Amino acid sequence: MIAVDKLASRDVAFHVVRDVFGPDARTAQAAFDVRARKAGLDARDRAFAAELAYGSIKQRRFIDWMLQPYLGGRDKPLTAAIADVVRLGVYQLRFMSGVDDHAAVSETVNLAWRHGHKGTAGLVNAVLRRMLADGPREVDAATFKSRNDYLGVAFSVPTWVAAQFTAAYDGQSEAALAGVNAAPQHALRVNALRTDVAVVRDELIERGVSAVPSPFVAETLLVSSGTLGDDEGGRWTVQGEAAAMPVDLLDPKPGETVLEFCSGRGNKSAQIAARMAGEGTIVCVESDSRKIRAWRELMERSDVTNAAIVHGDARVAATDVSAGAVLLDAPCSGIGVIGRHPEARWRKTPEDGARLAELQLELLRAAAAQTAPGGRLVYSVCSSDRREGRDVVDAFLASESAFARGVLPDRYATFAQDGDVVVPPGIAGRDGFYIALLVRAA
Repeated sequence: MIAVDKLASRDVAFHVVRDVFGPDARTAQAAFDVRARKAGLDARDRAFAAELAYGSIKQRRFIDWMLQPYLGGRDKPLTAAIADVVRLGVYQLRFMSGVDDHAAVSETVNLAWRHGHKGTAGLVNAVLRRMLADGPREVDAATFKSRNDYLGVAFSVPTWVAAQFTAAYDGQSEAALAGVNAAPQHALRVNALRTDVAVVRDELIERGVSAVPSPFVAETLLVSSGTLGDDEGGRWTVQGEAAAMPVDLLDPKPGETVLEFCSGRGNKSAQIAARMAGEGTIVCVESDSRKIRAWRELMERSDVTNAAIVHGDARVAATDVSAGAVLLDAPCSGIGVIGRHPEARWRKTPEDGARLAELQLELLRAAAAQTAPGGRLVYSVCSSDRREGRDVVDAFLASESAFARGVLPDRYATFAQDGDVVVPPGIAGRDGFYIALLVRAA
């Protein structure tokens, strides 16, 4: 049984959920950071509150399906606050095996009293105790109109997300859907400008943190126990394994000129610089001034001296640069990383892919125009939506005869799909990515 300050932890989780689904629509992480800090939770209480808040947000559709027999016939719906209290109780009963059932009911009833009144507390008590008495309710595919409706409820995602995963990952779709509800992979990218992988791994072992090298990206360590943030000395940065694959496929060399579109906060920029051993030139383009500030801080911390950043629209900025290696990690719907952001699945729309595809194709054509003859161009998105991935690249190649798909390294055979790299989200905790390696004729 988990021994924590249950009421304080549950109260924090409640307020996080309300922040996410309330009028301010905060992200779960931002809401949790504020609420947990104000509550002064210790490490164990914080972990309990995080699991309860994030888990109940992810499992919202499944929980509502479980509650339907008990609340579906009410003439008057519950208030938003009490509905979220009930959901927190159901999550504890169904998913948190370390919590005693009767304690979960009792403390959830206390939470209902604090945020409702005697009547609502009694209702919450009755619903949860009836659910306990009835036992687990299992999802039966035969009772749904379509398989994607079934998958949407069973794995608590919108039906259109289930359909997208089914189309993108075929036989791996259920494993991917299950994976985005589990803990995401924790990985570090080691900065070769400051240290090397073996040294960092030895240090982590001394700290009691287990880490193994990625079989795909040489500078990535997969942390299988313990959690770490960015190293203040710039020796490593938290970055998912799949997020490091585009630079690995680009394979920047010392002395080259490299152009990076949509550089964001600089994770891939720093990775490129380390691959180049500080030799050569990196030109980065980013339109968001806040991200540029973070980019500059990371470059300084990482000891990167051969990168410059241009503030502007990548379609028209830095057009005088011709590069032997060009990276475009394009703005996308982000469906591939919904496992890292509990609220994301409820805020995306099925129209996102079509809306973004036009911009992505424009960016890809701009990147191609600045790729030198014989050069490499990598296009990537953290999305499972074909419209943002293969369709964009196929449309580009249909009109750009100078470009063709490049040969993927053998180690990517696991993810190779018709010449491109497709990384399913959730499996082994990875983020979902689509990556195309393109080469320009000499």
